[in-house]
Amino acid sequence: MSFFKDIFGSDETPKQPESKMNWELLTDIDQLGEIIFNSNEKPAVIFKHSTRCSVSRMALKQFENEFKLQDEVTPYFLDLIAYREISNEIANRFNVYHESPQILLIKDGKSVYDASHSDIDATVLKGKL
Repeated sequence: MSFFKDIFGSDETPKQPESKMNWELLTDIDQLGEIIFNSNEKPAVIFKHSTRCSVSRMALKQFENEFKLQDEVTPYFLDLIAYREISNEIANRFNVYHESPQILLIKDGKSVYDASHSDIDATVLKGKL
C-alpha cells in the first residue's frame, strides 16, 4: 500500500507518478478510443501496472529508467487494480491476453507489440517503432 501512496500520493485521486517520465494516466475507458485514433499520428505505449505486485513494481522502475522515447511515443500508465474494467477492455480491443505487468505498443490503431514481466524492455520497444 505504501508503494501506491508513493506513486499516487495519499489522497484518493490518482496523481502523476513521480518519475522522469511524463505519463498520461489512463483512468477512463473512453481514453482507449483517443489512444487508437491518436496512434495513427504518434504511437502509444500502455504500461499496465499492478500496485500490489513487487514484480510489477520492479518492471515499472526498470522500464522508466530505460525509457528514452518520449518524443516518439505517448506513454500511458494504467493502475489495473483501480481500473480493472479498462484493463479488461484493453485485452478485448487489442486482442491480447491480460498479464501484469504488461506493455502494449499501439500503432495505427492496433497493438503491434506486447510484452510482460521480465520481457518488458524499452530497448526492444524502440526496435518495434
